[in-house]
Amino acid sequence: MIDESLQILLGGAISEKLQIKVHINEAKSVNGGDINKTFRIGTNEGYFFLKLNNAALYPDLFEQEYAGLTELRKAQALAVPKPLAYGEVAGKTFLLLEFINKGTAIGDFWENFAAGLCRQHMVTHPHFGYVSPNYIGTLKQYNTPYSSWPVFYAFNRLMPLTKLAYDKGIFEAATVKQMERLCKQLPQLFPAEKPALLHGDLWSGNFMIGPDGRACIYDPSVYYGHREIDLAMTRLFGGFDTRFYYAYQSIYPLAPGWQQRIGVCQLYPLLVHTILFGGNYYNSVKEVLASY
Repeated sequence: MIDESLQILLGGAISEKLQIKVHINEAKSVNGGDINKTFRIGTNEGYFFLKLNNAALYPDLFEQEYAGLTELRKAQALAVPKPLAYGEVAGKTFLLLEFINKGTAIGDFWENFAAGLCRQHMVTHPHFGYVSPNYIGTLKQYNTPYSSWPVFYAFNRLMPLTKLAYDKGIFEAATVKQMERLCKQLPQLFPAEKPALLHGDLWSGNFMIGPDGRACIYDPSVYYGHREIDLAMTRLFGGFDTRFYYAYQSIYPLAPGWQQRIGVCQLYPLLVHTILFGGNYYNSVKEVLASY
């Protein structure tokens, strides 16, 4: 719930951002993951989706999410909720999005989803990276630009989180050495590809069936990277039909050997989950590293 005083302050802040008078009549809590408090708010201007978090802990979290959603929308590849405003009020950061009603999947939902992701991945950039650091979950995601994917993946993805896990006492020194050994092999593992616009956290919890029966994606960790990263992420927790993969491969085929690279591409989200949630994720990391 949002208490009445915060509701009034949020209404004022949103009104200022949108340059129209917005009065919040109701705020209904909805499922939005582990990181943010999420609400469907009813206002005099209709329904919106609202995220709240602690401004002291994550001051620019929603600014970066706003930018990522905007980047994905520019691609005009898949449906993405329109970000409307972000800001801070009473020690809380907020992000206001259009509210999207759930629909029923069209007959070729998975083929359509794959085609949209192909179009998104065809949006490219001179370098791997992004204009600024952003987040994956609550972890800082470094996006220093590099012309080489193996270098980018090692220095911006695998090694920073490996160091963080070691500093937190999660990883042993032997695991760090294994990760360093793998990073030296990355240039031989990955074929050269142009940087692709990635969602960055594409699992089944970060898309929904929109009112038109097609996929709508959200909660991104956007950057320009190797497209196999997005596809490996879709396989990590399941929820994607085999038709999705067949359609993607028929439209925008992956380079030979992609099957052998799935584990390496999944290392980044596995590192994230090891640090945030612990459990068996560390064993999954070690299983991948054991092959190298």
